[in-house]
Amino acid sequence: MEIIDGKLLAAKVRKALKSEVQELKDIGITPNLAVILVGEDKASQIYIKNKSKACLEIGIDYEEFLLDVDTTMEQLLELIDKLNEREDIHGILLQSPMPKHLNIDKAFERISPKKDVDGFNPVNVGKLCLNQDGFVSCTPAGIMKMFENYNINIEGKNAVVLGRSNIVGKPMSLCLLNRDATVTICHSKTQNLVEITKNADIIVVALGKPRFLTKDMVKEGAVVIDVGINRLETGIVGDVDFENVKEIASYITPVPGGVGPMTIAMLMQNVVKAAKKASEISETNFTILSK
Repeated sequence: MEIIDGKLLAAKVRKALKSEVQELKDIGITPNLAVILVGEDKASQIYIKNKSKACLEIGIDYEEFLLDVDTTMEQLLELIDKLNEREDIHGILLQSPMPKHLNIDKAFERISPKKDVDGFNPVNVGKLCLNQDGFVSCTPAGIMKMFENYNINIEGKNAVVLGRSNIVGKPMSLCLLNRDATVTICHSKTQNLVEITKNADIIVVALGKPRFLTKDMVKEGAVVIDVGINRLETGIVGDVDFENVKEIASYITPVPGGVGPMTIAMLMQNVVKAAKKASEISETNFTILSK
């Protein structure tokens, strides 16, 4: 069994990105990320603080737009339009969740696909579905980077994704499918769940249910990726019963320190990619790439 160290891999990605950003700055381009937060959700405040720290470390400019909880949809869309028009802004991130009176799907649609570094605009979702180049949702992108770094073979493997959210489950299944895995998506209506997971070579769990995936649901030698972040009185735990599942998994991600750091690293990578695309710079022009 090997524990996949997301913190170490994320640090490696950030280091490579820092060199890329310096190369961009040397030719007069400074990547810039705009983050919009509506309301005062405590978890969201922590998330955007971590994103700002990553930007600072890498050399990416960062602007925060903190809106009142009673912000109207019209006001939110007006701000997005202004950011779309600004040539010095390369990426726009809308922090979720948002207050219930706002339509987050409509807001994602308004963000320019060229600045959609979270990969939630329907154009980028469509490109992922068609296996075309675009921005991929950061958590699935981070997981794919883990597979690549640890030389975990995906082709022809039975991959099971637990959860069908637009943020993780659906794009994760497409990422795996695009790499020639045989993919099954499971959700609350799935029947014979244990039978399905026991046949999986790769399991990605993104349900938001503490320690949901137990040892009896996993076959010997499976790769287990835990996306869950559940705050309990005893601390933060994932969607996987880590201590028991690790006894039979070939690879497993911890919580914290697994997928989480990679999500932010991939956001940074998307911002740099957006800056290059905006300036019509090819990846091949760079001596250091974040691989």
